[in-house]
Amino acid sequence: MANAEECREALEQFSRNMASSTGDVRKAAALDRSLSCRITDLDLTFTGRLRDGRIQDVITTPGPPGEKAAIRLTMASDDLLALVGGDLNFAAAWASGRVKLEAGLRDLLRLRTLL
Repeated sequence: MANAEECREALEQFSRNMASSTGDVRKAAALDRSLSCRITDLDLTFTGRLRDGRIQDVITTPGPPGEKAAIRLTMASDDLLALVGGDLNFAAAWASGRVKLEAGLRDLLRLRTLL
C-alpha cells in the first residue's frame, strides 16, 4: 500500500504529464472543473481544480470528499501509482471496478482522451 505522500506525488506527476501534452490530450486537459481523488485504502481524499491543463490547489482531507466535485475518481493507493506510472491500463481498471470515474457526460467524452 502506497502512502499519502506517494499518492500526492503521483497526482503531481499526472499534472505535469498533462501540462506537457500536445494535440487531443492537451485539448482534453483544458477543462476548468473541480476534481476529487478518493483513496479508499488510506481513507483520504485529494481535492483540487483541473485548470489550464494542470491539477491545481490540491489539498488532502481525511475521509470522503466534503463536496461533490465535477470529476470524481475513486481507487486504491497502489492503483493510482500504477496508473500514473503506466503499469495499469485505465480502461481495464475501470471495466474491472478497480477505478471509478464519475463526471458529466460531456466531461467523460473529453476525458477519454486523457485516460
